[in-house]
Amino acid sequence: MLNKLRHGLLAAAAAGGVGGAAAAPMTLQDYLALSGPAPTRHVAYGVAPSQFAELFQPVGAGPFPVAVIIHGGCWTREFGGITQMRDMAGALARQGVAVWNVEYRRHDEAGGGYPGMYHDVATAIDRLRALAGEHRLDLSRIVLIGHSAGGHLAQWAGARARLPRASPLYVADPLPVPVVISLGGLADLRNEQALIKSSCGRDMAQLAGVASAARPDIFSDTSPAELLPAGVRTVLIHGEHDDISPPRVGHDYARRARAAGDAAEVVLLPGGSHYDEVAASSPSWPIVWAEIRKALTPTASRARPGG
Repeated sequence: MLNKLRHGLLAAAAAGGVGGAAAAPMTLQDYLALSGPAPTRHVAYGVAPSQFAELFQPVGAGPFPVAVIIHGGCWTREFGGITQMRDMAGALARQGVAVWNVEYRRHDEAGGGYPGMYHDVATAIDRLRALAGEHRLDLSRIVLIGHSAGGHLAQWAGARARLPRASPLYVADPLPVPVVISLGGLADLRNEQALIKSSCGRDMAQLAGVASAARPDIFSDTSPAELLPAGVRTVLIHGEHDDISPPRVGHDYARRARAAGDAAEVVLLPGGSHYDEVAASSPSWPIVWAEIRKALTPTASRARPGG
């Protein structure tokens, strides 16, 4: 994404910025302009500046279903992140969904990359157990949503129960999540190395660590595709014109997940780009919101494998 994100920003500026036809796919510049309401609560889960999450609590008595959202940005600090996801968070909170907007140490922050970035995401998600009572959160109705690099992390978090016990990332009792929604995610680190390099400029050592005698396969605990079957339903949403994580990526992952026995499906956003996927102002939002609402319906979360 790094190279393509820079190209998209320059192209948008050359074309005159955010204006243009209402149905035009969103640009990087449009995405970077996104924001939303202030959170209900800022919660630190560690001492580093990026170890925090934002809670958006809806109006009402609850209990509230919960959407955990994880921003993208090439696993780097360069392309925004949590601020832009407040647009989605505000829209969901207005619909009665509590939102846990997760920040984490990216590969270019002290302690980020492997294993810190993964520890951060896991710790932030599991912290919801301590907040559920006070904020009337219904953790039996929960969905993980990740965009781009955050799609990788959301799919990884949904598969944590499959982590090898010898992995530094292993925890005994991760918060269970029945559905993961990946918005233009890049989750198959092994098979999508070339795409991740061309789109993002990322090397696998930055995302998955360095092989060692104790851990010869760096993808064994970092790539969700290596943790299949994860026992979750995965919805892979891609913009029709997404050239950072094109629809082919979602179809390839879904086929692999279904072959392993998981439920997985691909949803296409007509006319959408890599950024329409996360914008509540986009024509794509009704499609995304419909999938989130479905995921928070208990009967939908128990869809049969291969469905």
